[in-house]
Amino acid sequence: MSTPGQFTAFTRLLHWLMAAMVLTMLFVGVGMVSTVSTRYHPLLAVHRPLGIAILVLVVIRLINRLLNPGPALPAHLNSLERFAARASQVVLYALMMLMPLVGWAMLSAARYPIVLFAGIHLPPILPHEPMLYALLRRTHTVLAYVLFATFLAHFGAALMHALIYRDGVFASMAPWRKAGPGYTAPHQSR
Repeated sequence: MSTPGQFTAFTRLLHWLMAAMVLTMLFVGVGMVSTVSTRYHPLLAVHRPLGIAILVLVVIRLINRLLNPGPALPAHLNSLERFAARASQVVLYALMMLMPLVGWAMLSAARYPIVLFAGIHLPPILPHEPMLYALLRRTHTVLAYVLFATFLAHFGAALMHALIYRDGVFASMAPWRKAGPGYTAPHQSR
């Protein structure tokens, strides 16, 4: 359910759930590469299924986005800001799709078992190839940095809309509902 100028409740749920998952995934990944202790394997046991869950949810989210495009951007945004908003969404969706696929391909190329949980394994999607594994591992790392930077930019833009512009953009994706049918965001005409 949504109110005028707000994404559907399902869209907002997916957004905030995936934000928490992606942020968790980034920190788990940092923990994995910065430790050689006994913490590595428990982190890996979280990293793999969480990555696949993100991949599944991003596909659901893309389908949902096509069916429920959401409110238009505010009229006060100039063409560069509109382009940046749309481009950042495309980049975020692409990275949320690519990161798990590259991770899956990387493990496949290394011939590592891709265990999700309780003995459920994913099939390899690439043949065993050590050089390809090395390339994909580096790619996975670079994409993680790009995802983190894009996530921070997205968060910064959300704060700008919430605290400076106060134009309803943040409220359109806020996890709570707006204050009824007569709601008008600040700086918008009634």
